[in-house]
Amino acid sequence: MQTLQQGDKAPDFTLPDANENSVTLSELLKENRVLVYFYPKAMTPGCTVQAQNLRDSRKQLEEFNVVSVGISPDAPKRLAKFTDRDELNFTLLSDEDHKVAEDFGVWGLKKFMGKEYDGIHRISFLVEQDGSISKVFNKFKTKEHHEVVLEHLKQA
Repeated sequence: MQTLQQGDKAPDFTLPDANENSVTLSELLKENRVLVYFYPKAMTPGCTVQAQNLRDSRKQLEEFNVVSVGISPDAPKRLAKFTDRDELNFTLLSDEDHKVAEDFGVWGLKKFMGKEYDGIHRISFLVEQDGSISKVFNKFKTKEHHEVVLEHLKQA
């Protein structure tokens, strides 16, 4: 797994959202910086806490001209349920074939309860409007992800 690093160019992508509308990174970057965050599975405990905290931090993120976009291998229907259930106020995207996760270098071998499998690693990228990655967030507790991001934005 070769994860993209600070200074790398973020690969442009187009993925379906919860309503099966196409969302393209380069289009989002015309208006905002984008926090592209990868998470393993919608509606699981850790992913739920992470999403709820980003939901609740939306206004603070917008003060730094940042919007959040969550990417997982879940189908759009599952993303729609997650969005509705948790009243999420940002975009979730479906990467069912995990191509975008591979392009960002976040798809790879994982271990859980003695089993090994391929899956998404919980890593986030702050993408600037020119498409460059200004920060990679890969060391955080799930419930503190939003705080780590906001602290970086305040210090940058």
